[in-house]
Amino acid sequence: MSHSNNRPFAERLQVLSRNLWWTWNPQAQEIFSELSPLVWERSNHNAVEVLREVSHIELAARLHDSDFQKKVHRILEEFESYMQSTDTWASRHAAHLKNPVAYFSAEFGLHESIPIYSGGLGVLSGDHTKSASDLGIPFVGISLFYRNGYFQQQVGPDGWQQETYPLADPTHLPLELVTSDEGGRLLNSVEIGHSTVFFQAWRLRVGRAVIYLLDTNLPENDQHFQGLTAHVYGGDVDTRIGQEIILGIGGVRLLHSLGVEPSVFHMNEGHSAFLTLELLRDQLKQGADVQQARKSVTARCIFTTHTPVPAGHDRFSSEMLHHVLGRFWGETGLSHDQLMSFGRSIPADPEELFTMTVLALKMSRAANGVSELHGRVSREMWKDLFATDNADLVPIGHITNGIHTPSWATAKAHEFWNKRLGVDWTAKLMDPHYWSKLVNGDLASDEELWAMRYGLRRDLVEFARRRLRMQYSRAEGDVSRFVDHALSTDALTICFARRFATYKRAPLVFRNLDRIITLANDSERPIQFVFAGKAHPRDNEGKRFLRTIAEISRHPQLIGRVVFIENYDMNVARFLVAGADVWLNTPRRPLEASGTSGQKIVIHGGLNLSIMDGWWREAYLGANGWPIGDDTSEPNLEAQDEHDAEDLYEVLHEQILPEFYQRNAQGVPSAWIKRIRTAMHSLIPVYNTDRMVAEYVRKYYLVP
Repeated sequence: MSHSNNRPFAERLQVLSRNLWWTWNPQAQEIFSELSPLVWERSNHNAVEVLREVSHIELAARLHDSDFQKKVHRILEEFESYMQSTDTWASRHAAHLKNPVAYFSAEFGLHESIPIYSGGLGVLSGDHTKSASDLGIPFVGISLFYRNGYFQQQVGPDGWQQETYPLADPTHLPLELVTSDEGGRLLNSVEIGHSTVFFQAWRLRVGRAVIYLLDTNLPENDQHFQGLTAHVYGGDVDTRIGQEIILGIGGVRLLHSLGVEPSVFHMNEGHSAFLTLELLRDQLKQGADVQQARKSVTARCIFTTHTPVPAGHDRFSSEMLHHVLGRFWGETGLSHDQLMSFGRSIPADPEELFTMTVLALKMSRAANGVSELHGRVSREMWKDLFATDNADLVPIGHITNGIHTPSWATAKAHEFWNKRLGVDWTAKLMDPHYWSKLVNGDLASDEELWAMRYGLRRDLVEFARRRLRMQYSRAEGDVSRFVDHALSTDALTICFARRFATYKRAPLVFRNLDRIITLANDSERPIQFVFAGKAHPRDNEGKRFLRTIAEISRHPQLIGRVVFIENYDMNVARFLVAGADVWLNTPRRPLEASGTSGQKIVIHGGLNLSIMDGWWREAYLGANGWPIGDDTSEPNLEAQDEHDAEDLYEVLHEQILPEFYQRNAQGVPSAWIKRIRTAMHSLIPVYNTDRMVAEYVRKYYLVP
């Protein structure tokens, strides 16, 4: 018996509540939910908040229930065994990766109760961290503590998005203040302009991995700098560059103050690229010349780009760089022109802005896009930087994104597969032979799969009705009749949940509204849509798209058949990816770098209907979902939209609806279930972050 097992249950539960391992273990979540269902729901599933509510006296009394005590004991044993295990994928395949990977990302989407993320980049970072933990890779994440997070969304009666920013209290979150050896908070600082900006750090435990969140909300700072880390991607360009200095330069200084010597610095997108300048400054300070210092930095850094359009990359003027980094850069003894050269494709061009992606590419030993097509687009985009007309010679590879399947599988999905595959199925996500067992009906019959689909669709419908009741309670008039009968558990359910960036084309399916009205009101083969997503607060075009969806959801002939669920977060996403029969994705090709939302539906028996972009372009095999359009792009955007919409309608009408509603004598759509099996077999063992992180280890982390 391990030493930890001798500690009281209450103490061990506190440790568990402060480690996000429980976020991918439904049985652990069940313990916290059972302790206080009200607080669990009210806090958006915050285990720390539950244990703040439940006194030691109450907990001791509840543990007198032998069944509950056994459940708690079993989960604590499982957690502690996980934390102590040395038999991991990394111990077998990456044993000489002794020092941690330092993974820098401007956001981490780990769980709905920790709102320090805005969208896909953050969720990818969070899933990367969880798989690094599962695989046993030494891993340290670096980000910022956004006390005001992203934003809470409400849609007004006019369909316009409204934003509020509630304040997060770190004492109510699974955060520990990082302290010095003397016991006080560990303070570090960076230079921004003529100011010294101090920051503290919060430690967040994610299984065996650790993330440090940097926080400038300190009395030592001027009020302006106290709010620097308050919002995810908040404020103006001054805020943006200030956050990126804290993240990159500050992150390296924090690791140094903790005595952490990373084996590799992994920059997830260009926001953290200033870390390379801090590493360079340190080498120069130790006496290296510029060439030696740069070689040392490049050998330790890798870079992942996510942005397939030039306008999406952070750029700063020479004047701004001189102002904010002048004091910092002065310590290197190098000129301002030399600083600018690191961020310019053409170093001698005085008109070129300083680009964070250029800095990251110049200062990394390896770089990659996040799908095969995105790698190709990136090579084309940056070929001038590498002084070649041949994009094939540009040293940017690709690793296609995945998802942390255990985090996205709902409790019902976990229970379903635990019974049929065994409780260790989450440890076998990279094994295609293991998942080939799903092709026939030996482990799960067609009827059982169809029953699971009905249960998950019912969960989505009832969740949507609860949320709609809250949304419409702000409006005048009695909406109970509409809300209580919104959506149907029998109808083909198509979900779309994305950031409302215009290139994602949320309204595309409604381009011919009359056709959708006809399909939605077909008494024999009805179709219904569930939408969710946020537009960036400063993206008015994205907000107009959102308003279009909100207005369509109130159309007299579509009300209850098209719904928009406010305040999209990881909890909302989990209901949608589980309940969707079809996941709709309509980006304007090739602007979807990878996209991962459609990967989350597969474990639940959902199917993808997507533009041939990002991951789906690689994943589509002909019988595991459906494409919209072909593998080409049209220069005329209006013509492209028209072509894609027509193709979407044709696939819906000619393929999806007939297959879904063609039932056998048992009421089961046999051809549909066969397609689900093909999708599970072909997609689950490939499009997961275990495979993705293992690929990073083999291709980039272990390369000297």
